[in-house]
Amino acid sequence: MTNQNHRIALVPGDGIGTEVLPPAQRVLDAVGRRHGIAFSYTSYDWSCERYLREGAMMPEDGLERLREADAILLGAVGYPGVPDHISLWGLLIPIRRTFRQYVNLRPIRVFEGVASPLRAAVAGEVDLVVVRENVEGEYSEIGGRLNQGTPEELAVQEAVFTRAGVIRIADYAFSLAARRRGRLTSATKSNGIIHTMPFWDELIAERAAAHPGVAWDQEHIDALAAKFVLDPARFDVVVASNLFGDILSDLAAAVAGSIGIAPSASLNPEGTYPSMFEPVHGSAPDIAGRGIANPLGAIGSAALMLDHLGHTEAAQNVNDAIAAVLAKSDVRTRDLGGTATTDEFTEKLLELL
Repeated sequence: MTNQNHRIALVPGDGIGTEVLPPAQRVLDAVGRRHGIAFSYTSYDWSCERYLREGAMMPEDGLERLREADAILLGAVGYPGVPDHISLWGLLIPIRRTFRQYVNLRPIRVFEGVASPLRAAVAGEVDLVVVRENVEGEYSEIGGRLNQGTPEELAVQEAVFTRAGVIRIADYAFSLAARRRGRLTSATKSNGIIHTMPFWDELIAERAAAHPGVAWDQEHIDALAAKFVLDPARFDVVVASNLFGDILSDLAAAVAGSIGIAPSASLNPEGTYPSMFEPVHGSAPDIAGRGIANPLGAIGSAALMLDHLGHTEAAQNVNDAIAAVLAKSDVRTRDLGGTATTDEFTEKLLELL
């Protein structure tokens, strides 16, 4: 039986992160009441502002505190004056790697009522998922810089691909495709990257044999980026390395019409550790504090969390409400061409929920 009581760690973070998590909580509590699910929340003030005050994004025992949660809901991280590599390596990457969140899931959908910048991207036709390897690949810590400040200065960055790491992300992606429309595309660049990408291709092909019901192909990343723009409806599940998946998922969110509505999940599929759920949009310091942020990215991430925790019907209720508020309502936040505040938009969604 699915657990009906969940401990949720909230990390609002910076900028509009603190503004979009309360709407997500309200939606979770509303759908929870309908389905008999209870949530208890513990909020952590871990952010770039904390870094500026105390010299660290989170306390030394931060990961131990998060370990007790069933899931982590994160707002956004990033603040003027704090380099992005500090915020990323001081908070997000330690969480992803310590808790073996090796799947980054980015569902992309063109909604009725949100115009895509592409004529070819039509509501009801574009519905894909980017499955990004989340803990190794190009974002390794191996490398360094030598001779800094001299004409001979150099930087070396090593990519790390392991058999276990590629196989587990491949199996996750193939299994997801089998539950969806049965099509998988692997992003590669084996015509230019001589070691890691042929290795990736070999292991994807090896795992394809274990999933005979899924039709699959592979595309070089440059051609794949072009096809995301030219014919996004052709894609179902796209599996990619850390760097390629990062780039493709933001491109796909733009294809869908607004990065402000895109959700994401960093999953530990086995459930050994808590998984983390966060909107893609970032901290948006230019609009922070004005009460006009679009909460749909955070609310969609909460729906992904519900699904991961085993509450599929509740997750579908939230996704249906998101679709309804975009298709049937003229209430819009400013990024979608309207004038509604975050609270007004959330109220309309709750009414439809």
